[in-house]
Amino acid sequence: MNGRRASQDAQHGLNNTAASLLGFLHERPMTGWDLVAAAQQLMGDFWSITRSQVYRELSAMAASGLVEELERGKRDRRPYAITDAGRQAFAAWSAVVPAEEAVRFPLLLMLTLGRHVAREHLVAAVEHHRALHEERLAEYEDHVQGTGDPYAVATLNFGIHYERAVLAWFDDLPDEITTGGTPRE
Repeated sequence: MNGRRASQDAQHGLNNTAASLLGFLHERPMTGWDLVAAAQQLMGDFWSITRSQVYRELSAMAASGLVEELERGKRDRRPYAITDAGRQAFAAWSAVVPAEEAVRFPLLLMLTLGRHVAREHLVAAVEHHRALHEERLAEYEDHVQGTGDPYAVATLNFGIHYERAVLAWFDDLPDEITTGGTPRE
């Protein structure tokens, strides 16, 4: 954890995972299962969250009074509701400017070390990732059409612009990376 992130966490007492869960709970009470599904659907491409993180955070937030456990429902699942303290903690978290993003793009690591990677493997990795970004762009474009929520539209538009930029970057890669041809002079 860097120093800036540590000071932000100390200011509002929430890490970003806990804050995201409280944000989802503003809508309605949800089970851990519901929260995992919501996180994967709404932010899975730009913010990863695991099932174990969700349950660990719910337990910690329940112990600190940010959420309350409701009566068990179907299949013995326990829903959680945000409390007034949880709303206050979320408000404090949202009042702090978020930390800068950190790009973790494993293909870039492979390209950085590309001179040591088998050419056919590198070409296949580039083709695979290009296809993933094309699929993601199509998904975002489909989703934005049926969304009336301006916050979701803003996030989807970021995804659309990001995917278009990544695809343009793929278009600009040298032939020796995309086809295994000889390096350009």
